[in-house]
Amino acid sequence: MRIAVDGMGGDHAPKEIIAGVLQSLEEFSDIHIQLYGDREAMAPYLTDHDRLTVVHCSEKIEPEDEPVRAVRRKKDASMVRMAQAVKDGEADACVSAGNTGALMAAGLFIVGRIDGIERPALAPTLPTLGGEGFVLLDVGANADAKPSQLVQYAIMGSIYADKVRGIRNPRVGLLNIGTEAGKGNDLTKEAYEALQAAPLNFIGNIEARDLLTGVADVAVTDGFTGNMVLKTIEGTAAGLFSMLKDVFASSVKTKLAAALVKDDLRGLKKQMDYTEYGGAGLFGLNSPVIKAHGSSNANALKNAVRQARTMAAHHVSETIRETIVEEEAR
Repeated sequence: MRIAVDGMGGDHAPKEIIAGVLQSLEEFSDIHIQLYGDREAMAPYLTDHDRLTVVHCSEKIEPEDEPVRAVRRKKDASMVRMAQAVKDGEADACVSAGNTGALMAAGLFIVGRIDGIERPALAPTLPTLGGEGFVLLDVGANADAKPSQLVQYAIMGSIYADKVRGIRNPRVGLLNIGTEAGKGNDLTKEAYEALQAAPLNFIGNIEARDLLTGVADVAVTDGFTGNMVLKTIEGTAAGLFSMLKDVFASSVKTKLAAALVKDDLRGLKKQMDYTEYGGAGLFGLNSPVIKAHGSSNANALKNAVRQARTMAAHHVSETIRETIVEEEAR
C-alpha cells in the first residue's frame, strides 16, 4: 500500500513529520511512503529506508496562504504534489498536517469528490471518558449544511465507524439543543425526519454535554457548530490539564501527591489525547485524505498514517460510493 505524506505541512515540519513517517514504516510493514517536500530542508532528519521514496518539491503552502489560490498557483507545492499522486493512482491515500483549507481544496479539486456526494465533511475521532471515542462531522469543511447533506454525513460517518473503528451497527446521533424530536431549528428538525428514513442506526437527538460520555458512536452536525464543539473540547481538555499541573506544583504536599499518581495521570492524559486517534478524515472524496492536527508530533503523524492505511485497506471511499448510489436509487 502506498501512502503520500506532505513533509512540509504543520507547525513542527519537517522534523516531526519525518519522525512520524519513520515510526510508521517501522510499525506497518505493508506500506510504502512517498514523502513530498524540500529535499534540502528534510535531509537532516531523513534516514535511508527501502520503503521510503522522497520526492523533491520546490514550493510549499504556508498557513497564511489563501487556500484555493495557493492550490491552483503552487503546482509544485508538497501538498499539491501529494494530492496529485493520489489522483494519478501513484498513491492509495494521503496525509498532511498543513493548511486545512488548502488540503480541503486539494482534496476537492485534485483528488475529486465521489459522485452523488453533495459536500465532503471533515471528521475527526474524539476521545470519550470510557475510551471508546466517537466520530464528529462536519467540523468545518462547510459552515452551512442542508438536511440532505447531514444525512450524507451520517452515512459516511457510520461507514467509517464500522469499517475503520470496528463498531458494528454504530449509533448515529444528531447534535441538537435537546433530545426531544421537536427540538432545534429548521435544519435539525428536517434532518431528524430524513435521518429516521435513512439506512442507519439513528438514535435521535443528542446534546453536546453528553458527547464525552459515549452517547453515540457518530455525532452529526453542520460545520459551523461542529468546529466550535471541536475547539471547545480541545480547549477544555488543555485547560483542565494545565490547572491540574498548577495544583500539583503548588506545594510540597501536592508535589508528593503528584509523584504517587504520576502514572495514573499519564494514562488519563493519553486517554484524552487527540494524537492517539490520528487525524480528521475528509469524507466524500474518491480516495482517503487525512488532515493531521497542525501541531502534530511524530506520534500524531504516525496515527494519521495508520488511519489512512486502514481506510484504504477497508475500501471506505468505495463503500461510501456504493451506499450513496443505493440511497439515491431508493
